[in-house]
Amino acid sequence: MRRGIVSVFVGAFLLFSLSAFAQTNKPNNPTWWDKYQYLLKNGEAPVTPSGFTANFGSNVDVSNECFPQSEVYIALNQSRTRTLAAGSNEIFRDPMRGYFSSDGGNSWGSVDLPLPGPLNGTNDTRFGSDPSLAFDTRGNVFYSYIVVFFGGGNGVNGSEMAVAKSSDGGKTYPNAAYFSFESGSNHFNDKPMITTDTNLSSPFRDNVYVAWDASAGGSIGGGLRFGRSSDAGATFAVNRADDPKGPGRAIGAVPFVGPNGEVYLAWNDYAANTIAFNRSFDGGITWGKQGVIATKNLPFDIGIPAEFNRGALVYPACDADRSTGPNSGRLYCSWMDLASTGNTQIYLSHSDDQGAHWSSPQNVGDALSNVDRFNHWMSVDATNGEVNVAFYDTRNDTTGARFMTDYYLARSGSGGTSFEADIRASNQSSNEHDCNGVFPCSAINYGNQQGDYAGLVAYGGAAHPIWVDSRRNTETSPSCTRGLMEEVFTSTIK
Repeated sequence: MRRGIVSVFVGAFLLFSLSAFAQTNKPNNPTWWDKYQYLLKNGEAPVTPSGFTANFGSNVDVSNECFPQSEVYIALNQSRTRTLAAGSNEIFRDPMRGYFSSDGGNSWGSVDLPLPGPLNGTNDTRFGSDPSLAFDTRGNVFYSYIVVFFGGGNGVNGSEMAVAKSSDGGKTYPNAAYFSFESGSNHFNDKPMITTDTNLSSPFRDNVYVAWDASAGGSIGGGLRFGRSSDAGATFAVNRADDPKGPGRAIGAVPFVGPNGEVYLAWNDYAANTIAFNRSFDGGITWGKQGVIATKNLPFDIGIPAEFNRGALVYPACDADRSTGPNSGRLYCSWMDLASTGNTQIYLSHSDDQGAHWSSPQNVGDALSNVDRFNHWMSVDATNGEVNVAFYDTRNDTTGARFMTDYYLARSGSGGTSFEADIRASNQSSNEHDCNGVFPCSAINYGNQQGDYAGLVAYGGAAHPIWVDSRRNTETSPSCTRGLMEEVFTSTIK
């Protein structure tokens, strides 16, 4: 049975609350637009590492370079569990940034991801955005992102999908597949997320799946697009997984795989104001009828105090229990919404019948008042079925304005029906309003801040959250005169 998160009793309050918060990330103004504006006006900055990998007690500064990062993601090699790969947006540089670790996340190296050449016949340039990563069972890691072409006096000239492949744990990415190009006047590809089928007995073992949204237009009508590869990421066949006749508008699509190779998709349908869902039982070739996980209050995003000039995006993070435990096959989806208290909260729903029906949404995280939670991610440990949800949280704010954030982890060993006490992953709070007192914050990070999402992977009883924070904004050096800006941090929680 599907039910809304709040009752009619608080409807009037929510109407007031929604009108009090600004929507800042418009569907026709993608969140990489700020990066485009910076590169257009300033050109690409050189990479300026300040000594790679810095330790802050239980936290590791993965990026440790001058210019800001945003939107981070992390993946783990289940065949070699100390091998991790991660990625982030470079705000002042063209390529995506990749990170790799062979010691369980204690130390990291870095690499730039490949980009295609400029478009023929134009003097444009191009940059990458929106990272996500996944390992297959053979140790390959796949890194998906969008490529945006711009310049030549024409603004944005086009966008396409990219999936780069590494066979050495993310140290190098010699090969990349580029596909689904559309001109700038047609539509934008946005917010791709990638996964692989790691079930050893699945008929679709090691298939690579990527899902993303496209604005109105496009060669197959925009909507929610799904790419599948059965040749280790060399080529991708693309189809559409939402209802082309429906009123929906998609953002934040996430693919995930069940224990028998079932392919599932969830996304924010911001026109219908639902967390939408679909499924495929033939490796993503055909799709069923679009369904609903839950209705919600926030259509697209919300301005919250912790984000000084951008909105916190509504999107699902989902996974399936692929363990041999009592909840094997259970599906989980989490998302952010506005609670009846006027704060943003993370919610979780589950399904035991392959997504045909979903449980009523429940709160994730400690029961606290006057706290915002946003930019979450979820991972189900395939060895024990434990549900892990990580999120930004303002409970440790000392300004009285909910400016300061930490990254927290919530865990459930009971199939998502109850959670243990939250665990603080970050060991220092961050304030996006504090930009060293020299430059306005918009000049420091060009409006990107943490971006739209953060990351998490859990396996073998260990969780690896990854996030961006600005704790080092006030640090300067000869090579980083404006501070280190937003840095990528991670920790290991066992």
